[in-house]
Amino acid sequence: MRKTALCMLVVIALALLGTAVALAAEQPAEAAAGLPAEVKMAIAIGAGIGIGIAAFGGALGQGRGLAAALEGIARNPAAAGKMFGPMIIGLAMIESLVIYAFVIAIIMTLKI
Repeated sequence: MRKTALCMLVVIALALLGTAVALAAEQPAEAAAGLPAEVKMAIAIGAGIGIGIAAFGGALGQGRGLAAALEGIARNPAAAGKMFGPMIIGLAMIESLVIYAFVIAIIMTLKI
């Protein structure tokens, strides 16, 4: 439990640091070509780390959700119809968060 909490803390810290560095370079689109190389590198790294964390978290959440739903169906096959709808809605919401993170990463990358 403690190792998992430490791992999550490190992931959150990296995500916050990456986005803070990337969003600190707020400039008009015309001046974006003049960004220092370090800022461009930080934006690219922050976007990459952000989408990586989002994909990992989304896959983990979907796997756990499907495992719980299948276990529930295995225990009570008659409840399969009642579990299917909420399961699909939950999976769609998880996937929408991953797509949202992807859009943010694209926006950050287009700042370069």
